[in-house]
Amino acid sequence: MKIGLLVSEHGLYSHRRLKEAADARGHELRIINLTECFVNISPEDPSVHYRGGEVIADLDAVIPRIEPSITFFGTAVLRQFELLGVFPLNNSLAVLRARDKLRSLQILAKHGIPLPTTGFAHSPQDSQDVIKSVGGAPLIVKLVEGTEGVGVVLAETESAATSVIGAFKQLDANILVQEFIKESSGRDVRCFVIGGKVVAAMERIAQKGEFRANFHLGADVQPVKITPEERAMAVASAKALGLDVAGVDILRSDRGPLVLEINSSPGLEGIEKSSGLDIAGMMIDYIEKNAKPYQKRHTA
Repeated sequence: MKIGLLVSEHGLYSHRRLKEAADARGHELRIINLTECFVNISPEDPSVHYRGGEVIADLDAVIPRIEPSITFFGTAVLRQFELLGVFPLNNSLAVLRARDKLRSLQILAKHGIPLPTTGFAHSPQDSQDVIKSVGGAPLIVKLVEGTEGVGVVLAETESAATSVIGAFKQLDANILVQEFIKESSGRDVRCFVIGGKVVAAMERIAQKGEFRANFHLGADVQPVKITPEERAMAVASAKALGLDVAGVDILRSDRGPLVLEINSSPGLEGIEKSSGLDIAGMMIDYIEKNAKPYQKRHTA
């Protein structure tokens, strides 16, 4: 099979492992820099081009690893591959749902999946009401479109929360205000879901003095045994957003597990090192089972 790995950065652990896993199974995986692509949108001959004019054709599947800074463009290119009939390991709509924290939480809430209480407002004048709606300080303020802990702030007091919200709003940023789960501070559980199954899980433990348990921020990772409830919750969350592959982050609270957020491009380094499993290989195996050999398709 010919597989395209859609990225905007090179040399990352996850990309290298996916290339190794594809090679080991006799597939041809090509790393495609999304920022060097352009698309031709026409009913007669839609196409994706690489810088210099090369038409990227004959791919059986694509794996999107889209950076937040190019979400709009990256999902547009992914959507063009979908129009051509190329199998996506996470389709463009699912990626957009997951990348927008507000939208993803609304979808999860619609499906009855337990979450931290979350508020959203347009005007800083509503800050006090939003703060009150999530139970007051301490609380979390986070960007609607952020990842790997970037744009996430812990406000210890209501005055600090009001100041942070005001600062974000001055930057015209869309933010969420979220209940702070004190008992899980600095720890969460990442469930790695592939094809409707939790294939591995790890506990992430933040560095001392840090409340964000992100591997890229230096958090320690270790194997963890998840409960049947957590397993079912992770699977249901990925399904609700339409994701084939997902990293579902769960907080263990006094009132039970709560889904914090879902990542459509979960990193492989922490989960492979903590579990000892070939997660990259499982992703390629899923493509083998679900992608059909490429045939030229027309949308007209």
